[in-house]
Formats: sequence, structure tokens, C-alpha cells
Amino acid sequence: MSRTRTERLVNLVICLLSTRRFLTAAQIAATVPGYEHDPEDPRDHEAFQRKFERDKAELRELGVPLETGTASVFDQEPGYRIAHREYALPDIILEPDEAAAVGIAARLWQHAGLAAAASSGLAKLRAAGVEVDPQATLGVEPVVTVDPAFGPLTNAARDRRAVTFSYRVPEVDDAATRRLEPWGVVCWRGRWYVVGHDRDRDATRCFRLSRIVGNVRPVGRPGAFTPPAQVDLISHVSGWDGRTPWTGQASVVAKPGKAAGLRRWAVETLPGPEGDKLTLPYADAERLAATIAGYGPDVRVEGPPEVREAVIQLLKEVMTRHDGVVAA
Repeated sequence: MSRTRTERLVNLVICLLSTRRFLTAAQIAATVPGYEHDPEDPRDHEAFQRKFERDKAELRELGVPLETGTASVFDQEPGYRIAHREYALPDIILEPDEAAAVGIAARLWQHAGLAAAASSGLAKLRAAGVEVDPQATLGVEPVVTVDPAFGPLTNAARDRRAVTFSYRVPEVDDAATRRLEPWGVVCWRGRWYVVGHDRDRDATRCFRLSRIVGNVRPVGRPGAFTPPAQVDLISHVSGWDGRTPWTGQASVVAKPGKAAGLRRWAVETLPGPEGDKLTLPYADAERLAATIAGYGPDVRVEGPPEVREAVIQLLKEVMTRHDGVVAA
């Protein structure tokens, strides 16, 4: 499914969940991004109807309980809504690391821009006199920080607009200017990457967002390029990342039953009096430190010094950012 269609379906679900009234196709077209058309143009209106019918069928195939009905006996045109009682999931029991992953994904979704389109759609419903429940789907509070380049790059990928930015690699002191046609942004092993076509090198490249220096600047007009069909961004990142050999090994002590992700990563696990001693291969001390720091007091780094110091530095930065909150 294309990114545009996915966003349209998500916004359609948000729209239909946010009101108890049945919304007509015309109201949905005026509210949900992606359905814009001229209702007076027969061909344009017919294209909208075909698109809307496909989307309704898609939602029903996905198990979304889409209801059809009218708000009153005087309504001649049927409307649509999603009943909360049918849509809500039963209680799901998640392991702590699974719950953390789901929470981060939800917060990043809220942060990354879909929430803006959804909020705009709900504002249109209010303007049309439709009662809206703002807590129906938008109760996620974005408390996760991402790299500053995340928003501009995801927007540029969505708009198919080229960008330019300064990029620094560890081996070189000075940042270099790169010009990229971004295809998308993905997370791989705890880091965010943008994948696209490097105009200067005329080749596919991926860049770690944390190494982008300064602002990401758009270049040219939207719609300037078309990403390859069925492109697998994760494969590009993992292939690029895989060319960096694991040259070091870190020793970490994990409390019994904790740090499941690190245990899967470990090449050796030895029981000990304070917990299990894990041997973790790595190529980038900072990347490994960021992963370890996420487990908090459940793990302790014994060595080497570069990993231990990187973890300590990360934890100090976290304490500094939240010092005011803790003190309050």
C-alpha cells in the first residue's frame, strides 16, 4: 500500500471515530486529506467515488467495523461512522519491552506529522457543525525527542521534494554538503536514517539523522522525483550498516529476567552472582551505548571504557534534561 493511501486511510479512521454522527461522503471529502476534488466536475467526482469505495472495502478487509446509516429519517443520503464499542480492542497483556516499543511508536506517529493532518480534519468537522470528541483518537502526548532533521525529511519524502544538508562522518572533521532526493525515513537498531538518491554521486545512499548538521533545506518544487516502486528502505540501511564490521566486544551485566533485547544480541551469556554477563559485539560505541542506556538500572557496563563512558555521558544528559521535572 502506498504511503499516500495509508495516510488517507488513517485519517479516514480518525475522522469516523471522532464523531457519533453518520458522515456523508460529501462531508468526508471535505474533511479527510486525500479526497479533495471538484464535485461539479463529473469525471473528478466519479474518480473520488471510486477511490472512496476502494478505501471502504480496504477498511472492512482490515476488520474495521465501518457502519452505514443516517442521522435521521429525513436524511436521503447514507452516511458512515465507526462505532467505538466495535472498534476498541480487548485488554492486551504486553511485556515491558513490548509496551515500551508500542508507546514509542505511538508518540513518534503523533510527532511525525500525521497528527497535524488529523487535527486539521477535525477542525473542518467542527466548522461544519459536527460534534467531535477530540480524545477519541488523539490522546497520545508526544514526549519522545527525535533528531531535528526528522520532521523536514519526512515532509520532503512525502512531498517528493529534494533537500540539501550538511553531513559529518566520524572520519572527517568538516561537514560536507549533500543533495538528496529522500524516499523515506526509517529506524534501524535504535537510529534514524533517511534513504534516497544522492544527486551528487548519482547513487542510492542512506544517512544517519544524528550526523546531519544544521537545518535541512528544501530544494526545488514538490513532485520533482518518483521513488522506486516497492523500495525496501530497511534493506538499504541494513546493507549499508552491515558493511561496518563489528570490531569490539562489550561486557554487560543484566539483572535476571531483564534486558531481553540485549540477550538476543549477545554472542555469549554467562550466569553470575549479580546477574547474567552478556558479551555484545559492536562497531559503534555510541550506538551501543544508546541501546544499553535505554534499559536503565537493569544493566551495568563493565567494559570497555569507551562504551562505559558513553553510557555514563548519555545518562548524565538525561538527568540534566529532566532535572527540573524531578526537582518539582
